[in-house]
Amino acid sequence: RSSDVRTLIAGVIPHAGVGHTYPLAQSTSPLVPALYANLCAFVLDYVARQKMAGTHLTYGYFTQLPVLPPGSYDKDCPWDSNQRLDNWITSRVLELSYTTYDMTAFAADHGDKGPPFRWNEQRRFQLRAELDAAYFHLYGLPRDDVNYVMDTFRAFRHNGPDRFTRTKNAILETYDAMADALHTGEPYRTVLNPPPGHGPRHPPHATR
Repeated sequence: RSSDVRTLIAGVIPHAGVGHTYPLAQSTSPLVPALYANLCAFVLDYVARQKMAGTHLTYGYFTQLPVLPPGSYDKDCPWDSNQRLDNWITSRVLELSYTTYDMTAFAADHGDKGPPFRWNEQRRFQLRAELDAAYFHLYGLPRDDVNYVMDTFRAFRHNGPDRFTRTKNAILETYDAMADALHTGEPYRTVLNPPPGHGPRHPPHATR
């Protein structure tokens, strides 16, 4: 619908019942965080919007989405050769999604044994910007196309113009910093301190 800010809204959830219009995907792959980040990216949402003719993202639409194949992640991070791409993405996805003890099993499956991360809106904003900028690069979009794709999210722009402008600018700034890293060979440096995957956490559960 023209009033919807996003078309493809994905989530990692604990074991729970869902409605029949909520497609579920289950996997034991270590790349689930990367798939999740891909599904949440603005670049894929843009494609989903071109395919949609109704108000429900059914399996028919879902299976047509140009999701990056698993082999895309089995390499060094293009803008930081000191890390593998899958690890770069996973550290950010875990800090964004592992904010409750209900998600402990998901975090443990992907190498995080600590307590959940605290919800920090400022960190979350930057983590999302880094992931969106990364996927614009992984899909090979030049900067002008990134600018265009973001401007097509009209409901987002109209419903929250300040938030939209801040989001777009953060993605473009991060995209540019990654582009510089690709050009110079100097690793991209996050502005977050501590770095992604090392943010503040809740205290451990007390043991009896």
